Amino acid sequence: MTGTPQGPLAGVRVLELAGLAPGPFAGMMLADHGAEVLRVDRVSAVSDRPRTDVLDRGKRTVGLDLKTPEGVAAFKELAAHADVVIEVFRPGVAERLGIGPEDLHAANPRLVYGRMTGWGQDGPLAATAGHDIDYIAVSGVLSLLGRAGEPPTPPINILGDFAGGGLMLAYGVLLALIERERTGRGRVIDAAMVDGSALLFAMFAHGVQSGFWGPRGTNLLDTGAPMYDTYETADGLHLAVGPLEPQFWDAMVSRMGLSDLPDRADREQWPALRARLAEAFRSRTRAEWEAVFEGSDACVAPVLSMTEAARHPHNVARGTFVEVGGVTQPRPAPRLLGAPAAGLAPATRLDDLSAWGLSAEVAAKLRAQGVLA
Repeated sequence: MTGTPQGPLAGVRVLELAGLAPGPFAGMMLADHGAEVLRVDRVSAVSDRPRTDVLDRGKRTVGLDLKTPEGVAAFKELAAHADVVIEVFRPGVAERLGIGPEDLHAANPRLVYGRMTGWGQDGPLAATAGHDIDYIAVSGVLSLLGRAGEPPTPPINILGDFAGGGLMLAYGVLLALIERERTGRGRVIDAAMVDGSALLFAMFAHGVQSGFWGPRGTNLLDTGAPMYDTYETADGLHLAVGPLEPQFWDAMVSRMGLSDLPDRADREQWPALRARLAEAFRSRTRAEWEAVFEGSDACVAPVLSMTEAARHPHNVARGTFVEVGGVTQPRPAPRLLGAPAAGLAPATRLDDLSAWGLSAEVAAKLRAQGVLA
């Protein structure tokens, strides 16, 4: 690890209970901006080998057996010295373990307790299992994704787990930390992926109800419109095409040398217009089209693989991707101009827990008992 954490969250201590996707993502977002994040995993999962998982970058890690009284007592001591706890269990599990909000607030009333679940802490589905695809299905979002006449298409697990889950939890943590400056007390955050994914589609709520936004795959931004879609090139690669505004459209078709196109303002002409564009884009390779549109406002971009994206001149110039522990990954965002960058490094075991309230003697005893790693 690098030295003293830097960034706007320097000095904020976060205790993150190990989990899948959204919890670690929230912890990563906080660590990226200077928070001291201690990841608490199972004893058997912790070793001296650095963890190169991108979501664990910038963190320290420790193993703790929370099914033992000694492990619970140790966790409470860590929480007493923390600003934030990120908890990722189903509702009621933390309480049964003795590390729920009331348990921890008894010793640390300033603690911000962030709870990350799919369904939320209450409601008929709260206790049931689920995954990203289920949460965005029930939020209504999944019904809007995909091409016309085809089944809904889940966008891997970005919308529920990361945008609607982990990012919303990190946002909630910041809200609670700001409020704590005024009240002196922490708050419990109920971050549910079904809520978060629903919120992400606020822009479309009125459109769907008014009829302005139609079935999936028939609208301006969901591949319904030929001027906002992807097209295959001669070499089997793809271009992202999005010249929605007239001036951008004119820039595109003029560079393509196209004329006498069907009227793009007439939805009845969209299939014919799409066919003309598809035929034209298949006439050259992706690289050739990149050269055609270079320096223009045509709103046409190559669809890059992740490997290609790391090498794209714009991303290279901005340093959009970095290498940490031999793994190429996106750099922290957003950028706070003028703020010192947080050190990025693979997660490593934290041996000295004295700053977190566990003395060397206590830690040694717990390790001898197999409770701490």
